[in-house]
Amino acid sequence: MLLPKKEVAGCVLEKIMASSSYSNSPCAACKFLRRKCMPDCIFSPYFPPEEPQKFANVHKIFGASNVSKLLNEVQPHQREDAVNSLAYEAEARIKDPVYGCVGAISVLQRQVIRLQKELDATNADLIRYTCNEMPTTQDGRRIIGEGDGDGGSSLGQSPGYYYPSPWNNDPLGDGYHRGDNI
Repeated sequence: MLLPKKEVAGCVLEKIMASSSYSNSPCAACKFLRRKCMPDCIFSPYFPPEEPQKFANVHKIFGASNVSKLLNEVQPHQREDAVNSLAYEAEARIKDPVYGCVGAISVLQRQVIRLQKELDATNADLIRYTCNEMPTTQDGRRIIGEGDGDGGSSLGQSPGYYYPSPWNNDPLGDGYHRGDNI
């Protein structure tokens, strides 16, 4: 908020007050509680007048007296985190009165577990497909990286790897066996 200009010893000063406790408008807590917002109001830094629902939710779940006691017991550098936590829990309790934020956490944990299982299955498929595509020698050993090392061939395949397909009639992948003459 911009206050009127004051002239002091020939200089023009402008004071900008950012805190709602110094402005004409009381903080959301004092407005909700219908009391005068004092300069040392414990709520004003954390419940600005632009967010009245934030305090309304916190008050409904925890009560103004309990929140005030909690804020006075918490170190000043931790108060903002405490208020944000209270506001989150209060909003979650209003949405889900039984489980609150624990319900939201459970849903997210189940989602993480489901996605982890899906990722594990996809990785297993990837390994299985990769292993099935690698050719083997007569004694069962995998052939890895034979060729001139240029990283590809005229067909866009890596040298030394066998890519089975319905168009490739070479079941052993060695370039010599064709279909029925195994």
